[in-house]
Amino acid sequence: MTKAKGVFLVLGAGAGIGGHAAARFARDGYHAVLARRSDEDGLRALVAQIEQAGGKASGRLLDAAQPDTIEDLVEEVENSIGPIEVALFNLGAQIGNRTLADTSDKAFELGWRLATYAPFRLARALMPRMVERAKNGGRGTLIVTSATAAVRGNAGQHSHAAAMGGRRMLCQSLNAEFAPQGVHVAHVVIDGPVDAPDTLGKMLGENFAAYKASKGEDGLLDPAAIADTYWHLAHQPRSAWTHEIDLRPWSDTPWWNDN
Repeated sequence: MTKAKGVFLVLGAGAGIGGHAAARFARDGYHAVLARRSDEDGLRALVAQIEQAGGKASGRLLDAAQPDTIEDLVEEVENSIGPIEVALFNLGAQIGNRTLADTSDKAFELGWRLATYAPFRLARALMPRMVERAKNGGRGTLIVTSATAAVRGNAGQHSHAAAMGGRRMLCQSLNAEFAPQGVHVAHVVIDGPVDAPDTLGKMLGENFAAYKASKGEDGLLDPAAIADTYWHLAHQPRSAWTHEIDLRPWSDTPWWNDN
C-alpha cells in the first residue's frame, strides 16, 4: 500500500462529529482512518462516502475499552498507511441520567475507561511519535472532543461528569508536557446537542425529528461546522495555538450562565 503524506485518525467515527471530521480532513489530502466500536455497515458507508468524494479513507472496528486495541491500531496505521499527523479522540461516555444509587460500580468505571483512560492510552501510544517528528519540523495534533460535563456536574451525571472532568484535566496535563515539544493538544467542549442520527437520533428515536423542529434553525450543533473548527485547530500557527474552545448553537445559553 502506498503511504499517505499524513493520516487523520478518529476514534469514535459515527455519522456525527467523527464522520464529518474524517470527511473534512480527507477532502484536503489526509488519509482518514475511521475507528468505531460497532455497526460495520455504517462504517463502510462513511468510508465509501469519503472515497466517492475523491478522498482516501479506511475503517476499523475497535473496542477502546479492551486492552491493547488502541495501541495496536496506532502501530498498524503508522506502519501500513503513514504517520498520524492529527488524531481525534471522539468517544463519548454518556450512560444517561442515573441517581447515585442507580449508578453501579461497573457503569462508573466504564465511564472512566472510555472518557479518561482511553485517551490516556492513545496519547501514550502517539505522543512519542509526534514529538520525534516535531523535532524534524513535522506537525502533530491531538484533538479531544469533550462535553459540558467536563466543566459542570449535574444531578444524575455522576459517572459522566467525573469521567469528562478527568478528560479535561488529562488534556491540560498533556498540553503542559507536550506543547513545549511541538505537539498541539486541543480540548473541545461541545456545549449543546449535536445533529447526529446515530447518537442523539438513537437516544430520541422517533422523537428526533420533532426535537429538531422544536429547536428551530441552527438550534443544534452542525457536525460539519464542528469539523471545520477541528480543521482550523489542527492548522493553527504555533504563535496562536488554542488549547480549549467551547462550541454551542447560537440559541443555547452557555454552560456558565445556564441556571
